[in-house]
Amino acid sequence: MDASDPTRAAAQYLQTHGLVLVTAESCTAGLIASRLAAVPGAGQVLESAFVVYDPGAKQRHLGVKQSTLERFNLTSEPVALEMARGALQRSDAGVAVSNTGVADDADPKVPAGTQCFGWAFREGHRIQVFTETKRFEGDRNRIREAAADYALQRIEHYHRRFKA
Repeated sequence: MDASDPTRAAAQYLQTHGLVLVTAESCTAGLIASRLAAVPGAGQVLESAFVVYDPGAKQRHLGVKQSTLERFNLTSEPVALEMARGALQRSDAGVAVSNTGVADDADPKVPAGTQCFGWAFREGHRIQVFTETKRFEGDRNRIREAAADYALQRIEHYHRRFKA
């Protein structure tokens, strides 16, 4: 499978800036890491991927707090923030990308296609996390694919803000 141009651009940006990525994926279920892995030389920029579809897995593997899940819902920026921060803390990567959301109408409180993201950057002891919510249209898999692409596309934007 050929990587899309946005994925190649993200891989090139990571490589140019000496960044290594860890992902923490729920709704995308590994698509962010998989897209990046499709690019030759991905081993230089991709460290690992956490696929944490289940709320309990988010807690066990990434340290997402039960109180955060209860207060804000699975599809929320606070959960995406804790996922990104947890992945970064559990890896040697310098950047983490997280995704949590709904690709269908499974949650009556959250519109289908709603995706929450986190981007965490580490330089020395300094860590900064950015979050964003976006809604995508289409069927279940089209939403997941769009979310994976978007997560990769926004690395450069947030890294530039981190460095500013």
